[in-house]
Amino acid sequence: MPTIDLPLNELEAYRGSSPRPADFDAYWDAALAELDAHERQGFAPQWSRAGFQVPFAECFDLRFRGVRGASIHARCVFPAGFDPTTGQSASTGRSAAAGPIPSLFRFHGYTMHAGDWSNLLPYAAAGIAVCSLDVRGQGGDSTDPGGQSGNTQRGHIVRGIDDAPEDLFYRQVYLDTASLVRVVAALPGIDAERLGATGASQGGALTLACAALEPRIRAAWAVYPFLSDYRRVWDLEGGDSAYEEIRHWFKRRDPRHERADAVFERLGYIDVQFLAERIRGNVVVVTGLMDEICPPSSQFAAYNRLERAASRRMVLYPDFGHEDLPDMPDMVLQWMLGQFRIDGGG
Repeated sequence: MPTIDLPLNELEAYRGSSPRPADFDAYWDAALAELDAHERQGFAPQWSRAGFQVPFAECFDLRFRGVRGASIHARCVFPAGFDPTTGQSASTGRSAAAGPIPSLFRFHGYTMHAGDWSNLLPYAAAGIAVCSLDVRGQGGDSTDPGGQSGNTQRGHIVRGIDDAPEDLFYRQVYLDTASLVRVVAALPGIDAERLGATGASQGGALTLACAALEPRIRAAWAVYPFLSDYRRVWDLEGGDSAYEEIRHWFKRRDPRHERADAVFERLGYIDVQFLAERIRGNVVVVTGLMDEICPPSSQFAAYNRLERAASRRMVLYPDFGHEDLPDMPDMVLQWMLGQFRIDGGG
């Protein structure tokens, strides 16, 4: 079997190289407490009917206030006859489908955006609400308030690394994923017992973070997750590709690597391999064994820590790297249908 990393038998036992901060659990308990306090301030989410519409679904833009003052946007599609504020159709007033409906949360790749409306329609057609998050400061309509308006796009892994641990950029992004779940799960007509998450690369990492921080996520499908085992990635490739900003940070801020141990420990707070330990739902992780962007060992580091998950499964693509994977959208849809107990799922 081809590989660019450890042999498969070693990958199956690998548990990461990056240091886990001693106060990791307390850090995330405090972060969730901050999110609770933030939400008690009563920032009402804003729903607006989207310009894109089709006869068999209802498309809405969602905007809510994230922690630290961010304006967070998501594209949400519901089955026809469902309005996110009333449980009735915004256009006809007819009642929504009988019974609460499940909801899926989708997360995009690094620097990208929530994607096209048409990519969300299969789930609405199957009777599932689906919401796709725009990550703050990246390619979509969510605004990062970190000193400048608009998109910052790159440098997000190391952003905040010279400040307090609570100021790490991805801490706030991970909390945004939990906020999105809370907003949608509170809607009339949403079944808070049937919630799922999925995404690839950065989206795969956010899928794991979301499932870790929002325990009602019962189904998580993460495709080649990013943001895992930073030290291993550094040792393998010197911080090139998607992780190149770590190399740039060292060249500019610590050229002799005198702070390397402290830096990788700081990054441990936003390392999804450690968040994976908190996940209790059903999880699928997909890995291409030729992935040079997110090395397979960094992905196995997260997978092998899913020991408390209700179930876990690794899907391997031996000849593929960080690229489109054949059959993947079909597999995700059918698996989610099964998780949500909808006819046709598998």
